Amino acid sequence: MGTKGREIVKMDVSKVIQMLNKAFADEWLAYYQYWIGAKISKGPMKDAVNAELIQHAADELRHADMVSLRIIQLGGTPLLHPKAWLKETNCGYDEPKDAYVEAILKQNISGEQCAINVYRNIIDATKDKDPVTYNMALQILQDEVTHEEDLQALKEDIDLLISSIRKK
Repeated sequence: MGTKGREIVKMDVSKVIQMLNKAFADEWLAYYQYWIGAKISKGPMKDAVNAELIQHAADELRHADMVSLRIIQLGGTPLLHPKAWLKETNCGYDEPKDAYVEAILKQNISGEQCAINVYRNIIDATKDKDPVTYNMALQILQDEVTHEEDLQALKEDIDLLISSIRKK
């Protein structure tokens, strides 16, 4: 932990670490939700959906890495056990009980919307108080907004495909 890097934080560092650990839990659970969804999905456009899910899983893993590094920079310890992720998560874990691609997309859209709120809150809390965490959260928020848009576009494509088949 860098002394000067911690000194520039103009707020309770333990609160920042707590927020970041909750986000860290969210990222790991999102990673797994995307990854397992891509393994079990069925239905129209499955290959396109799976490609998107795998890309998003990689992004969530990268986010977990970014958040864990920031926690360590602030002198904290990232959550060390998956049980802690379930306990501390903001967004939870939505088990993909229905393997149909549209159901998986809906679950992940909901997860992205939660993540957008989480990073918006971190940005609001750290603005003008912790520039490093603020910038990291802003970068992640940009990804989460893009993820939501990507997933909604795929869902719309599936809806249009199904609608056109029903018209025939």
